[in-house]
Amino acid sequence: MESSSGESKIANAKTIVSAAASFAATVMLVRSIAQEFLPYEIKDYFFFGIRKIFNRFSSTLTVVIDEFNGLVYNQIYEAAEIYLGSKISPSSQRFKVSKPEKENKFVVTMERNEEMVDIYNGVKFNWVLVCKQVESARHFHNPRDINSTLKSEVRSFELSFSKKHKEMVLNSYLPHIVKEAKSLKQERKTIKLFTVDYESMYGNLADSWRAVNLDHPATFETLAMDTDQKNAILQDLQRFLSRKDHYRKVGKAWKRGYLLYGPPGTGKSSLIAAMANYLNFDVYDLELSDVRCNSELRRLLVATGNRSILVVEDIDCTIELQDRMTVARASRFNDYPPQKQVTLSGLLNFIDGLWSSCGDERIIVFTTNHKDKLDPALLRPGRMDMHIHMSYCTPCGFRILASNYLGIKEHALFGEIEEAIRTTEVTPAEVAEQLLRNEDLETVLEDLIEFLKVKKIENQEAKAIKSQAEAVSNKEAQSIEAERVVQKEDDDDEKKTTK
Repeated sequence: MESSSGESKIANAKTIVSAAASFAATVMLVRSIAQEFLPYEIKDYFFFGIRKIFNRFSSTLTVVIDEFNGLVYNQIYEAAEIYLGSKISPSSQRFKVSKPEKENKFVVTMERNEEMVDIYNGVKFNWVLVCKQVESARHFHNPRDINSTLKSEVRSFELSFSKKHKEMVLNSYLPHIVKEAKSLKQERKTIKLFTVDYESMYGNLADSWRAVNLDHPATFETLAMDTDQKNAILQDLQRFLSRKDHYRKVGKAWKRGYLLYGPPGTGKSSLIAAMANYLNFDVYDLELSDVRCNSELRRLLVATGNRSILVVEDIDCTIELQDRMTVARASRFNDYPPQKQVTLSGLLNFIDGLWSSCGDERIIVFTTNHKDKLDPALLRPGRMDMHIHMSYCTPCGFRILASNYLGIKEHALFGEIEEAIRTTEVTPAEVAEQLLRNEDLETVLEDLIEFLKVKKIENQEAKAIKSQAEAVSNKEAQSIEAERVVQKEDDDDEKKTTK
């Protein structure tokens, strides 16, 4: 009896398998016939009906993420494309690799109609990149893919998962993908240096700036700066990056202002490049003297991107900023505006006024050789939050330069050199130039010692000449003041005599 029962079960199983295979074969045959002979509109309706029937008995839910939402690019699609590109494993049979022009890194993405499995919080998610051919040659396509062969395709991701995880997908998984994609995009991007394109700035707003790759090699490790000062700057940058919620909570725009001041050649531009490389931020280099008016400045600043550094170098001499009193006086004499130019009030409005909130993670850097020449209104916290003095070369800075240029951390001549540097006003740029003059280690260090001796004498002579000039100037000023006093007394006496 048991043998008979077993045989019966096997027969039933064979019947079921045979029926399932027959049904599957029928479905495949019907699908092939439909694909071959049915019109496009009927074919879509036919397959929609079949999917609807099967979905009634399925515990799987599918989310479709189209590449475009109407004519607008879908940011979730872009995030999924970046995220899934980082999840491609060695077992993947097909994937795409590309390298955009002027970029340094390869871009890996899923191949069309390929499947991928992702595990998140122990839950399995199935992804498929679906590409459909469209008959209309006028179908809107991604403007970034001008030379792409995919212009005649409609692309979308299909994300399948158990229905019970719907809330987790919408509230946790997709936000996780967007966040991860933003981080991945930032890590692999090539840093750009933007300069104003004055020929195009009055056309499309996005064309106001022209970009080139920023290949400056400066890092905080290579900066000839005291360790404590470098650590303070790094901590301030890290704190800035991590406090998005804090800035929003206290009602401040997510931005930070830095003033770099000190003599020429002390490394202000190198520090900016090191900040850009550390943060992976683009740099916008703005020459204020070329900006004609406040509205032009506003247009340029609105066109800058998030996660960027806006640099205004030599703020004390690139433009003569007008204050409100100057504008008021010009207005009183019917000469308003006196010239078409950027005003101090206009610049301050863009630094910490309403326009400053038009973007996130912005850093503003002003550089100057003469901090004392700047208007105090520019220097207060909230505008220039951190003032960084770029000083002459120090013993610590010299050791960093010696490590960078000569590949040494210690030498018998270091003591003499460091003592000379303590008593000599010499810039890191001048020391670096000396270290490049000879390939022989002993010769280059000995020549540096001689250079520092000569530099010290030159500095002393320059200070003596400056003191003499100031003394002469003071003497002349005193003489003029004395003559003025005498003249005033003579005028007073003459008035008394007249009376």
